[in-house]
Amino acid sequence: MVWTGGGHFETQSFAFPKLAEGESLIRLTTATVCGSDRHTVRGRRPGACPSVLGHEGVGVVEDSRADLTPGQRVVFSVTSVCGQCRNCRRGLSAKCTSVVKVGHEATDSGWTLSGTYASHIHLPAGVAVVPVPESVPDAVAATAGCAVATVMAMVEAAGGLRGRRVFVNGLGMLGLTAVAAARSLGAAEVIAFDPTPQRQDVALYAGASTIMEEEVPPDVDVALELSGTTSGVQTCLAGLGVGGTAVLAGSVSPGPSVEISPEQLVRGWRTITGVHNFEPHHPQQAVDFLAADGGGMPWEHILGGPIGLSDLAAEFAEPSPGLRTVVDIDR
Repeated sequence: MVWTGGGHFETQSFAFPKLAEGESLIRLTTATVCGSDRHTVRGRRPGACPSVLGHEGVGVVEDSRADLTPGQRVVFSVTSVCGQCRNCRRGLSAKCTSVVKVGHEATDSGWTLSGTYASHIHLPAGVAVVPVPESVPDAVAATAGCAVATVMAMVEAAGGLRGRRVFVNGLGMLGLTAVAAARSLGAAEVIAFDPTPQRQDVALYAGASTIMEEEVPPDVDVALELSGTTSGVQTCLAGLGVGGTAVLAGSVSPGPSVEISPEQLVRGWRTITGVHNFEPHHPQQAVDFLAADGGGMPWEHILGGPIGLSDLAAEFAEPSPGLRTVVDIDR
């Protein structure tokens, strides 16, 4: 299903690629609609066009010249990286100097089957691929390749959560995952905030100890910011206790600057860092989480749909209830 601009999608057929060493062809079974695709379609973020959108998906290996077995059920990273540039060598492959991304490349770019809104996806050698256990349903597994892997990267950037007081700001798909992950990873307390009452309720089901009122959370060890709002960033920074770390992941679009007090950082041994996408080992951590405690997240309140590929235009015009709409590829 090729996105041709605006809210328009068009069914097109393409020949399967001839696989090079390290590449694979995956027959997709399920995709989920990430909020970033909605921003692309609405013109709020740039996107290659025409292109096959979609970067969260699960499928079965159909052909491979990598270390994969036909018939294996797998998920995959959103980035294809070289592994050799300076950024890759220092553990920042998400910022590889030659990065290309699943669901972000034009159909005439040389990587035609790059997205998950299709029957098949072609995975270059630089994409991390992870087998999925049978216990994880397709719709849940699909979220591993973006939302859940990003949360795993945030947790790593925070230095771990065990025994710590954690604040999660913004309770969309990533925020709810962060709440559940914090609880699973041994946080002593998980404080959450979102202005939407329904999301607050789901966060309590996901494991939040407290839904914060409008004031700043006092003296937190870790603040995970996922709203992307200026006020959200300010709240996270203001709530950091001594030695606290704020991890920002929601601020992926230009916005107003936020004032920072260097003295507060220095005297309080506070840290502010950012996370955008993730490293090749994070999808495996995401799958492990979903196969364990993550399977107990309130998925019935998180997932919407399912819809078919032919329903995509209507879905982007009027989203289904839920935080992740499930796309059943064979529907």
